[in-house]
Amino acid sequence: MEKTFQLEIIASDRIFFQGEVEHLVITAIDGLLGIMAGHEPLVTCLPTGELKYMTGGVWHYAAISEGFIQVLPDKAVILADACELPEEIDIKRAEEARQRAEEQLRQKQSIMEYYQTQAALNRAMNRLKVSQKHFK
Repeated sequence: MEKTFQLEIIASDRIFFQGEVEHLVITAIDGLLGIMAGHEPLVTCLPTGELKYMTGGVWHYAAISEGFIQVLPDKAVILADACELPEEIDIKRAEEARQRAEEQLRQKQSIMEYYQTQAALNRAMNRLKVSQKHFK
């Protein structure tokens, strides 16, 4: 059985990663999803969260904003709004976005504005978590 599979991570602004990986762990709609070569085919939505993938025995981490994943036995493709390495995250900007979103949540909003603000807060909190957890 093959030990690696092809992974493509495509963000709206760039091809984030293309290459052979041994493992992929990603936050899916219903919890963590672990993928190895030979995985059963599936397609699912991805919420804002963290992903990690192993190449050459080394784990790599990233913050991802909403998207989709398609998994085949020899390949996985992730399409995401955004994907960032911990060292690419501007902590000051993410903290400011968190504060703005929290302030907006305290104000009267329509249902649509509330969901948009909540999504912005989730993205900011995820970026802060991933940067603090994995960027030394």
